[in-house]
Amino acid sequence: MGESLSVENEGVNIGTAILPTEKVEIKEPFLYKIYMHNDDFTPMDFVVAILETVFQMDHVRANKIMLDIHHKGIGCCGAFPLDIAETKVSQVLDAANENEYPLKCSMEKE
Repeated sequence: MGESLSVENEGVNIGTAILPTEKVEIKEPFLYKIYMHNDDFTPMDFVVAILETVFQMDHVRANKIMLDIHHKGIGCCGAFPLDIAETKVSQVLDAANENEYPLKCSMEKE
């Protein structure tokens, strides 16, 4: 079963804990790629600003991704665990809506 350990708190025995002897395997979470999609209305400067603020990219990398989005129709902004990816997609869409731009952002499992 496991190793027994006496648990004390300020010198008072408060019980016995059984420590597992088997190894527990910790798996990395699935990652989700986030994509921004090109449209004819959202300014390039706005896309760069989103990449710099939401995705913490430097200006050079943000410009490269923006150009990928512009020329290829779609660009990958990064890969994140599900909860972080959902938050980032929401931040992008909220900023686009606040500025009345039709910018689309999506995510898919890696």
